[in-house]
Amino acid sequence: MADVAQRAGVTKQTVSNVVRGRTVVSPETRARVEAAIAELGYTPNLVARSLSTGTTMTIGFIVPTIANPFYSEVVEEVEMLLEERGYHLLLATTRGDGDRARRQLATLSNRSVDALLVAGDFEIGEQLSSQGELELPVVLCAWEIDPPDTLPVVTIDYEKAGYLAGRHLRELGHRQLAVIADLPAHRVRVAGVRRAFAEDGITVPDDLVFTAPGATPESGYEAALRALSQLRATEPVTAVFTSTDAIALGVMEVCRHQGLRVPEDISVVGIDDIPQAAHAHPPLTTVALPKRQMAREATELLWRGIANSRPTAPSLTLLRPEVVPRASSAPPGIH
Repeated sequence: MADVAQRAGVTKQTVSNVVRGRTVVSPETRARVEAAIAELGYTPNLVARSLSTGTTMTIGFIVPTIANPFYSEVVEEVEMLLEERGYHLLLATTRGDGDRARRQLATLSNRSVDALLVAGDFEIGEQLSSQGELELPVVLCAWEIDPPDTLPVVTIDYEKAGYLAGRHLRELGHRQLAVIADLPAHRVRVAGVRRAFAEDGITVPDDLVFTAPGATPESGYEAALRALSQLRATEPVTAVFTSTDAIALGVMEVCRHQGLRVPEDISVVGIDDIPQAAHAHPPLTTVALPKRQMAREATELLWRGIANSRPTAPSLTLLRPEVVPRASSAPPGIH
């Protein structure tokens, strides 16, 4: 740092201000310091900085998985926002394991990070129920089922997402619906689609609801095989609602293998709007979830907590999804 200061003709404090992104430095001075840093190959000692400032410039982020495109997109957005402020991301996954989730929470909350972002609805609600015990800013996002009411939560109205998918199918004229969902994790989405049909006096019976564990294309494929085998022995359905786009991709693959045309023989609708949805064959009708907006608003709450050096007050922000009609849905009986 002393070498950089000498080369740029400034004090070491000015160099520190530039490195830490503070705005008290004029653009001209910042340019000289940054040029000197580039010329000398200076890299700040993060351990020394942490000891001197009492901060790590690191945010912990716990997610169920990054194999799911939904979470990978959220992680990407959060990482970009942190980099803009000179922070680093420490990522941990739970893999759907409650014990692993609790271990990850204990490790990250032990002051190894300045704040913590937690995504998902895994079994660590009790550990998150008391802000005082955590002693650092914590924000929840993408929480689908019963988030603790003692913490700030930025999430998506998942029941509304299911409802919008159901209304889309009803407006097309569908009455016979099969549901393939990752249950019980996505029971709120299923409740939404059922509400949409119930508004018109139509019940979606339990024997037309099939489970796709893990919400993957593979589990969607297996569930669709079971569903189509059962449904062909009863009154045929004209549409399939899936609780994620990944499941829908597996369903459409089964339809192709069994000679069912989408949407001529059966419509398929998902939830999420992952990148693959627009490039499926046919392109998948879905309900888009505002993932990046959620990441931005949750991260902003973290900044407030860090700035105030205390946990952020409890709150609940519900973001609205929206239907993205594509070619995989059409009125029943279309040819």
